[in-house]
Order: sequence, then C-alpha cells, then structure tokens
Amino acid sequence: MKIYLTAIIKAKEEYREEVATVLQNMVLQTRKEEASELYSLHQGIEDENVFTFYEIWKSKEGLDAHNQRPYIKAFGEVGEKLQEAPVVLLTTLI
Repeated sequence: MKIYLTAIIKAKEEYREEVATVLQNMVLQTRKEEASELYSLHQGIEDENVFTFYEIWKSKEGLDAHNQRPYIKAFGEVGEKLQEAPVVLLTTLI
C-alpha cells in the first residue's frame, strides 16, 4: 500500500537558510531512493519560515528505510533551530 506523507516544518527565522539547506539536501538524496515516488519541498509564501514536504512512498517498508538514511537522521540535528516539532501526517488514498 502506498503511503502519502505531509510534513510541516517551521524554522526559527534566524536559522531559515540553514534549515532550508538541510531540507534541500534531503530532497536531492531522497529522490534517488527507489521507494520514493514523489518527494517535493515547498516554502511558505506568507511565512517563509514554513516548509512543507509532500511525499508519496511505494510502501511503509520503503518509508521506514528512508527514515534510517544518514541525511534524514541529520535533520534531527536542526531540532533546536525549529519553532516547534514538525507535524507529520501519514495518510492513504481513499
């Protein structure tokens, strides 16, 4: 079953560019993963500190493997540079 994921990340203004760089690297690396069908990053228009990922994964196993990659784990290092914990929504198409 495909997994659809939406993640909302809010960077502290003074760290916006640094967080954006980490997120953009995640996009470059993740798009190479076989289990990833779509991995797109968006930045807020009204609030440039807000980043949103839209993702489609071929399977839960593929998403689980993705979450173990070093470039995804590196995202954990920017935690103090965020306004709050990311909001992650896992859904399936109905």
